[in-house]
Amino acid sequence: MAPRHKIAVIQLHPKPMRIEANYAKAAQFIKAAAEGGAHLAVLPEYHLTNWLPDDPKFSDLCGQWEIYLNKYRALAKERNICIVPGTIVERHKDAETKEPILINVAYFIDNNGEILGRYQKKNLCLGKALALTTRKGTLSDCSAYGLSVNPRAEALFLESTVTARTFENTCAVVFVNAGGAIGSSNSNYAGLSRVAVPFLGALGDETKDSSEEGMSIVDLDMRHVEEAEANYKVREDLAREDWYYTYRHAKQEKL
Repeated sequence: MAPRHKIAVIQLHPKPMRIEANYAKAAQFIKAAAEGGAHLAVLPEYHLTNWLPDDPKFSDLCGQWEIYLNKYRALAKERNICIVPGTIVERHKDAETKEPILINVAYFIDNNGEILGRYQKKNLCLGKALALTTRKGTLSDCSAYGLSVNPRAEALFLESTVTARTFENTCAVVFVNAGGAIGSSNSNYAGLSRVAVPFLGALGDETKDSSEEGMSIVDLDMRHVEEAEANYKVREDLAREDWYYTYRHAKQEKL
């Protein structure tokens, strides 16, 4: 029988430079997710600080990254829930110049508080059939031209792309984006956090069509992924030795 996973997508509104307040709100959502039976809680990118790299205080806040990572580890163990705390911006010293540098890191923390994965952010993939992606996206991420022909162009991009990824990779995609403040009429945050699976598309009624802060708890049945692979055989094709599009996976030799 295919496994089932109960996943909480937490569409947090990250208040700029309010690291402790953002953590406290995230912890509230995670506790509620655990009480709701979730096995995994996922937060958006930059959720602790928002993204203000030009603010003179931003770097100092990022220097506190380990404090909050350990808080999430303790919370995971206390509440018996796995946590992906979006991304945490960390301040380190460059090995050569000794100058401070900022890196954007995603962690997977298990329900015992142990770190099972650390990834310097490009994308985060868990196993063969479940992909995680966190984001702090806004509706103005689209170009001026795109917005001129469709004010919802960026939302359309997110909705279409996340669902397409489930089919082209035969996986479930957990997409968690930042949301705007509740009741805000002029928020530019995109939201639209969801779990997408083949055949069904987007799941997560509380957030998938919303740009406001909130949480959806999704009951993910991995049979949908198994049946999609049985039907479309995407992974089977990728594993073939005569798979044509090798240029994507290997560096070509110079002629």
